[in-house]
Amino acid sequence: MEKTLPRMFRETAKKYPELTAQMSRISEGVWDSISYKNAFEISKNFAGGLLSIGIKRGDHIGMISDNRKEWQQIDMGLLSIGAIDVPRGCDATIGDLEYILSFAKTQTVIVENKSQISKILGIKDKLPLLKTFISIEDQDEKVFEECKNSGITLFTFNQIVEKGEEFNQKNPATVDEEINKGQWDDLASIIFTSGTTGQPKGVMLTHGNFLSQLEDIDERIWLNPGDRGILVLPVWHAFERSVEYVVFSQAATLCYSKPIGQILLQDFKSLDPQVLPAVPRVIEAIYDGIYKKMRKTGGITLKVFNFFVTVALFHSKLDRVLFDKTTRYGIDKRWLQWPAFVIPWLLLYPIKLLGGAIVFRKIRAMLGKHFRGAVAGGGALPPAIDKFFWAIGVPLVEGYGLTETSPIISVRPFNRPVLGNVGRPIRELAAKVVDPATGKEVPRGKKGVLLVKGPTVMKGYYERPDLTKEVIDENGWFNTGDLARLTANGEIVLCGRIKDTIVQLGGENIEPVPIEMKIQESRYIKTAVVVGQDQRYLAALIVPEKSEIEQFAQEAKISYKKYEDLAKSLEIKRLLESEISQRVNSKNGFKMFERINKIAVLPKEFEVGVELSAKQEISRYKINAIYASEIKKLFKD
Repeated sequence: MEKTLPRMFRETAKKYPELTAQMSRISEGVWDSISYKNAFEISKNFAGGLLSIGIKRGDHIGMISDNRKEWQQIDMGLLSIGAIDVPRGCDATIGDLEYILSFAKTQTVIVENKSQISKILGIKDKLPLLKTFISIEDQDEKVFEECKNSGITLFTFNQIVEKGEEFNQKNPATVDEEINKGQWDDLASIIFTSGTTGQPKGVMLTHGNFLSQLEDIDERIWLNPGDRGILVLPVWHAFERSVEYVVFSQAATLCYSKPIGQILLQDFKSLDPQVLPAVPRVIEAIYDGIYKKMRKTGGITLKVFNFFVTVALFHSKLDRVLFDKTTRYGIDKRWLQWPAFVIPWLLLYPIKLLGGAIVFRKIRAMLGKHFRGAVAGGGALPPAIDKFFWAIGVPLVEGYGLTETSPIISVRPFNRPVLGNVGRPIRELAAKVVDPATGKEVPRGKKGVLLVKGPTVMKGYYERPDLTKEVIDENGWFNTGDLARLTANGEIVLCGRIKDTIVQLGGENIEPVPIEMKIQESRYIKTAVVVGQDQRYLAALIVPEKSEIEQFAQEAKISYKKYEDLAKSLEIKRLLESEISQRVNSKNGFKMFERINKIAVLPKEFEVGVELSAKQEISRYKINAIYASEIKKLFKD
């Protein structure tokens, strides 16, 4: 019998029926728990309910919901009967929903709440196939009537589960038989990309795509039965979804929190979790929160903190060199460096221990006694943040992947992480770096386009064989579109997106991401977008960190009426320019043509669905369109 996702879930529930599968936050310190036995029973009843209303194997079912316990119960119920989910979050725009639900030919859509029902009813005339809603939250009679008047039958999640109980009592073997029919290569999900470069594409992922990652990931980021993982990411993202499958495969517990600093820290205190999977922005928020708290305290406490951080960072750097935990492209030359590095390592070690006892112990205590570490994925992790957490004794590993690779390509292991890269490719996944012009493989250490091949690579783009052929060649190699290098040990070092590369008038090729990440190390800068395609120099759009700018204005006695006026003032512009020039310079490894010549300050924060994708990555093509006039002014002579 071939392994599938619901079969894996059934096996875990059978082996560990009383262990907690899911915990949902009710209020601070108060959680609702559900066992594996009960979670599986609910998903099985939901599957039976779907069969009772006519949903069958191969049907495409829309899922518009954020992360909550019912999501995985619904997901497993759908997959149990061979239905294919087409997921999206509640922040999906009307335009995206219209395109996705019509293109995927969905007749049934599962929605989280009334807001999503209203959103879709507003475009009902564009969705002629739509017949059924299933609402996770209960609805009043008025909503049922509105749906009926629009020609749509509305059920609630609880109603489907109740129907499933009746169905399964009359047909006790049916759902299990459907689970047993499932195949490794069956389509599990069509995940439409968030559209950072244009119209969303439907990525077709199979049960095998997801499952082929589990064994290797279990070894790199191990979880024991009963361990807890805090979840804060949108579950419809391939990264979060794979994390949840990893948790279920290990009989650990999914704990649903929010990516809000105060709530997250409260939940760490009450849950004492082992793992936090998160996008870099969540890790950055924790990092910023630590520094804001220390700056607010000020005085000798801040000076002591900064001293011990400096020592810890330097000692951590020595440690990486001495114990071969650095990214290298050639032979190991540690023996040449040992004499110069080992003495300062020994001298600084007791000071680092003292810092750990006096300062960093309190930070680690905020994360709980059993915290094993954080896993960053879904975007580039700023090196300064990576180094900081390792220096203070908080394990942080970085993973890499794409929706098209289900999504995991590589991840640094907790037991021997090497900073500066995203780890080796997972087992059974081959990787090579090729010259983008010739397609020929380049030597290790040389930059090129990363190609991968293996069981995690998608089946293709839904109903777009033309686009599939553009990224998967006849030999099965998938073009990630990422620029990368392979180290001497086969680890992947990311260098940027090939589509993001800025080509200047002089022919220089520049990767904007490393520059943006360096700029964003400033406490005063929230977001930076480097521009300069076909220009003589680089410029940047800068979104300031509002609270820090206001604090600076107060300390500098700058008067203003509105924040927008302050952000666009000459004093703030000079501050930001100074912050950028201190970071993007030859001292930090940047070339002359990579320096920022001009900036435009944007007072308004970027928003998801406007300038940002659902993963909070910048959508360059949208930004170029929205701020076309500001960009044009930056390059006026």
